[in-house]
Amino acid sequence: MSDHALIELLRRRDQQGLHELQRLHGPLMRYIISPILPDLREQEECLADISMLVWEKIHLYDPDKGSLRTWLSVLTRNTALNRARAAISSTRPQELPMEALTSDLPSSEPTPEEHILKTERLEHLKSAIASLHKKDQLLFYRKYFYLQSTAQIAAELGMTERSVEGKLYRIRNRLKNKLRKEGFAYDN
Repeated sequence: MSDHALIELLRRRDQQGLHELQRLHGPLMRYIISPILPDLREQEECLADISMLVWEKIHLYDPDKGSLRTWLSVLTRNTALNRARAAISSTRPQELPMEALTSDLPSSEPTPEEHILKTERLEHLKSAIASLHKKDQLLFYRKYFYLQSTAQIAAELGMTERSVEGKLYRIRNRLKNKLRKEGFAYDN
């Protein structure tokens, strides 16, 4: 079944669309979720959440902005990260009750200037990543976007962990140098 046919099934609210989504894209979604959520039960719950999000938000998918696979990858990654963050924050003890906070505290919201700077930095970073060789881009995304372990990357690419770490080190240095030349100093 083509992605176009799958999208049409989902937009018509046909239950077969969910079955086809799992059949066609379930392995990819599981692949993205597994490094972020190691618990199998959490992975399955996250997969169910993603299926429901796709069901509810398929109308937001725009094929002009990217493929269905890309849209699902981003949706899957973000959903898994949100679930992981929620699990971490629910295990942290609350330090102060909300009543203890005063109105004198500065807002944690970014200022308009901070928002513009962050957006500008992000655009420069995207541009720097796009200037890398395709293999280096994929390696960078695997490690820092999909949060795959060095061991997993090495095993799947037939490399040693040490060579993966070395390549990532060189990629980060190239990105830092490119960003510095463009006037963006990064400490990390």
